[in-house]
Amino acid sequence: MRLKEQIIHQSMRLFSLHGFLNTSMRDILEAANTSKGGFYNHFKSKEDLLFAVLGEARRLWKERSLAGLDQTGSAVEKIRKFLTNYRDNYLGDRDSIPGGCIFVALAMELADQKPHLAREVSEGMSGLKRMILRILKEGIASGEIRENVNAQAAAELIFSGLLGASLIYSVDKSIENLDRSIGIFIDYLDGLSPLNPSARTQGTGPPKHERRK
Repeated sequence: MRLKEQIIHQSMRLFSLHGFLNTSMRDILEAANTSKGGFYNHFKSKEDLLFAVLGEARRLWKERSLAGLDQTGSAVEKIRKFLTNYRDNYLGDRDSIPGGCIFVALAMELADQKPHLAREVSEGMSGLKRMILRILKEGIASGEIRENVNAQAAAELIFSGLLGASLIYSVDKSIENLDRSIGIFIDYLDGLSPLNPSARTQGTGPPKHERRK
């Protein structure tokens, strides 16, 4: 791994664990096994590094969370696939983000002290909500989801719930609690089917075949 890539990788790990503000330049240099000169050969500042980390984090998120969605025809199955990808492939990558979702952690940390950076972090999160809304609308149009479902409200529920589950996971690192949260979202999705007119808002966890081995 080249030095620039090493600095980005180690910084992503540190930011996911401790946040941007609580990670010092010394922490970064030690983790990347480099000097100030080595760092400034590649980055103008710590904020410049953050933008590079966010770029790599977005690439990683898309690669892990969206894998296989294009090959999934059903709207509900697309969201189900995304949720299980997010849990198993993205949050499961303890090498890159041992502290949990870096976007959730940084958005919370930077909102008050560095709002211009928080806006940069939150940009992708808004895109996620739009993606969920688009897929739900496709499901309603195709008849897979009941026509009386409020797509905007459903997207907000799934999006907000996922952020909450991610925040809790960043604190307790409990796979059991994360599985339970993802299971609730999957139960809710199943309840949107015309074959299941009473939409469920609670669940005891993912079906047995969905649980992480």
